[in-house]
Amino acid sequence: MSRRLLAITGILLLFACGASAETPSPEAMAAARKLVVTLKIADQYRALLPQLLLKLRPVVAQDRPEIERDYDAMTAPGAEIYAPFFAAMVDQIAAVYAATFTLDELRQIEAFHAQPVGQKLLAQSDALAQATTQIAQDVSQKAADQLKQRLIEALRQKGHKL
Repeated sequence: MSRRLLAITGILLLFACGASAETPSPEAMAAARKLVVTLKIADQYRALLPQLLLKLRPVVAQDRPEIERDYDAMTAPGAEIYAPFFAAMVDQIAAVYAATFTLDELRQIEAFHAQPVGQKLLAQSDALAQATTQIAQDVSQKAADQLKQRLIEALRQKGHKL
């Protein structure tokens, strides 16, 4: 999931850098929020929050059992401690999508991803990314090896000693 999250974050940063300064319409924002839900972007971030809270635990609790108990109770699954941050994140991601795509495009993207094939694509995207990355690395290495051999042979034919 971390590769997928990094890819999404990178794409969002690209969108943000190229996004228009115009404020998206309420209708575009609603469509973008729906798309964010359909793409399960929020679910990915929600899945990372327990890890964040786990890292904060020793810093906040300072190895004091009485604080650790209260900390654990406050940050238990379903706790609303990060709800405001989560809502702000969803709104900001939706704004990036709304500024990048037209209302019609948002609806088309959401419609595709809401279908079983779109959901399958989302579910398989990590495995597909890993497989295609491996293929690209393998092909690139083979190409580099063959090109190196050809260039060395061509240079030798020109009288260079390699």
